[in-house]
Amino acid sequence: MTFGLLLAVKLAIAAMILAIGMSSALSDLNYLWFRPKLLLRSLLAMYVVVPLVMLAIVDLFPIAPAVKAALLVLAVSAGAPLLPRKISGIGNGAYIFSLVVTSSLVAIVVVPAWIAFLSPYFQPSASLLPLDVALIVGKSFLLPLTIGLILNRAAPAFSDKVAAHLLPAGGLLLIAAGGTVLALNWDIVLQVQTYGLLALLTLMLAALSAGHLLGGPSPDDRTALAVACATRHVGIATLVATAFPGVRTLVLVAAYTLCSAVVSVPYLFWRHRLTDQRNPRQPAGNPSTHGWQHTRSIAADPPPTAPSSGMPR
Repeated sequence: MTFGLLLAVKLAIAAMILAIGMSSALSDLNYLWFRPKLLLRSLLAMYVVVPLVMLAIVDLFPIAPAVKAALLVLAVSAGAPLLPRKISGIGNGAYIFSLVVTSSLVAIVVVPAWIAFLSPYFQPSASLLPLDVALIVGKSFLLPLTIGLILNRAAPAFSDKVAAHLLPAGGLLLIAAGGTVLALNWDIVLQVQTYGLLALLTLMLAALSAGHLLGGPSPDDRTALAVACATRHVGIATLVATAFPGVRTLVLVAAYTLCSAVVSVPYLFWRHRLTDQRNPRQPAGNPSTHGWQHTRSIAADPPPTAPSSGMPR
């Protein structure tokens, strides 16, 4: 049963990443690359601030070693492949997609480095080499994303149509598999106890704050980075967690995913209200204000070919 659920989780993640690639173009990737200040702030929030906060949390809170391992895996698993759907109607689609892809590419190097640095916090029975993490992340993300980008270039209309169905299908499969893992291993969730739950909530609030403060002057960029920091890359975290013996760490990763949704909803509601106040007369039937299609319409605008002194950020 456990093996089948883990396989379903991996297939769901691959399907969603494939769908993102199929609904994107190569020109979407380099939005952040021509904006070094925004790129630096984004990576600093996701890969430095949040892990350091988590290190402080696990040292301050009296929590079990297994809970520490799960929290640290989440802290270093930056990126959010579902981010464009999660903040539908808010944000610059080019920044969102470029952030998702760039942070995931950086993860191939940074996640193994963090795992190696944090190895004293993991159980002695856990065998996880940095090279193994790099291969897992590279194959699980780069391969389906590249295939999706190739399909988009060969048949863009067909790819967009398929991606519109594949992305939600993968999300439903991930929710079903993750929910089943939690239901079958609820006793592990109960072992987290009060301090473990406080550590989870502290991590999510700190991640939201870090992204919001480092997102720059643009309100939409701040919202996107805050949600990206709080959501983390569940796919990378799950894939790393499956390298540990048993399902304990994977179960806690699934529990974090649910807690993240609960904490992010009030923040997103607040940001939506601010967006509505800035744009009070959005046409009700305009498809560009809804969901993934909104992010695609913005992301399709080509970025500047070279940096200039007048470039924002």
